[in-house]
Amino acid sequence: MAQATRRRGRRARAVLAVVAAVAFGVAGCDAGGGQEPGAAASRTPPPRPTPLWDTRPGSVAAVGDSITRGFDACAVLTDCPEVSWATGDSEEVDSLAVRLLGRAGAAGRSWNYAETGARMENLPEQMARAVRRRPELVAVMAGANDACRESVSAMTPVAEFRADFEAALREALPKAQVYVASVPDLKRLWSQGRTNALGKQIWKLGICPSMLGDADAMDTAAVERRAAVQQRVEDYNEVLREVCAEDRRCRTDDGAVYAYRFGTAQLSRWDWFHPSVEGQAELAEIAYRTVTAPGP
Repeated sequence: MAQATRRRGRRARAVLAVVAAVAFGVAGCDAGGGQEPGAAASRTPPPRPTPLWDTRPGSVAAVGDSITRGFDACAVLTDCPEVSWATGDSEEVDSLAVRLLGRAGAAGRSWNYAETGARMENLPEQMARAVRRRPELVAVMAGANDACRESVSAMTPVAEFRADFEAALREALPKAQVYVASVPDLKRLWSQGRTNALGKQIWKLGICPSMLGDADAMDTAAVERRAAVQQRVEDYNEVLREVCAEDRRCRTDDGAVYAYRFGTAQLSRWDWFHPSVEGQAELAEIAYRTVTAPGP
């Protein structure tokens, strides 16, 4: 009986020793810097990854043709980059760069590599030059000169247009995000500008002859010619949408420039074809709205 009592006593002391050891161990973990329940949840969360599309890029480069150079917006047959929809510093236009960066920021962190007369085949070289600046956004407007040729047969084939655009994007993506404006509605340019006698005389100097040549002609050949140019512009815009949609760092205006119902006030008073200062401001508004939209 006494022996059994002693065995029970030893077992009880052993159990107490184990309990004490466990308690000490738990306390020791806490004292040694262990985490209390819920401590992990109270930590500062890790920074969120940079979004694929930044609605507030810190620098802007522009590529394209005469529209982005502000051609004929300030004086006849002259580039006027200060009113460019993309990078100009004109208060009347309030360009995309100014809206995104502020006027002082745009002066130091925006660049214009567009060239009057450029076609899509020139875009890869322009883009290569632009990305050397390491811009966070590249703004593109090109394609009108591919349709504005001396004849319908001279227009850039759609397959070539696509290949050149793809090559241009390869220069930029994924280093920069890219905004792409649609090709303007050239037939509307014809319908608006032909109401001005002076404009029609200037067109005879060779401005977009595939669409604007023989501006008053309404015979079958003229109607079919304009329809062919219009169809080619629509084909180009479809290419821009399709190719750009393959990369989430590329965003088009979804045809907004093409669909814009501009009037004569938005056309240059020197050639009734290129955008006026007011027209440049409208292009800037479309671009800014697209770039800053929360989603495509």
